[in-house]
Amino acid sequence: MSNTGIEKNLSAPQVDPAVIAKLRTIAVALLSDQLHRNCGSVGLIPYHSPAPMVRTAVTVKTRGGDNLAILRAYDFCRPGDIMVVNAGGDISNAVVGGIMTLGAASLGLAGMVLDGAIRDLAEIRQRTFPVYARGVTHRGPYKDDPGAINVPITVGGMPVKAGDIIVGDQNGLLAFPPSLAATVIEKVLAQEQKEQSTIDAIREGRWDRASIDALEARCAN
Repeated sequence: MSNTGIEKNLSAPQVDPAVIAKLRTIAVALLSDQLHRNCGSVGLIPYHSPAPMVRTAVTVKTRGGDNLAILRAYDFCRPGDIMVVNAGGDISNAVVGGIMTLGAASLGLAGMVLDGAIRDLAEIRQRTFPVYARGVTHRGPYKDDPGAINVPITVGGMPVKAGDIIVGDQNGLLAFPPSLAATVIEKVLAQEQKEQSTIDAIREGRWDRASIDALEARCAN
């Protein structure tokens, strides 16, 4: 780790490809239900053509509107990684645009998550390369300030550590440590069976809503 300029830390091990393959088939909403519905990001929007995103986080912290640390972080990203950037939630100046997202895709990254702004929206929307951001502006970035790579950050209020699993779809984003993956997947499979039973009941005209009485009684106090 450097003591001056950009703080650089080694990237965490990548998540087991078998785990990634299982998570790729699961909607973010179902995963969220198994993680107490309180660990996802808020306010970050998918700007790409619909495509799911599941991979390992490489984290970046930078000043709003400055992308010097992001440029250096490409050197810490392996094919399949997702770059997750805390840019302070600032949308005054974009930290990436069409060129930098194209560059990320060419290096094999699986996506970019930016708590900041992007530009060149029309170009990004035409691609399936996943890009999540807080907003859009035509104003370009600065390249003046140091930052930090592979440190704990938050994006959209969601804590993210280097090596966390990042899952994203058109509903939003989740981050959680790989150690939780097996348990979460097991719970999701059980939830999917329960939800399918409800769907079948609705389609067959036998939807039982009796449980609503108990829920209403609980909150009548």
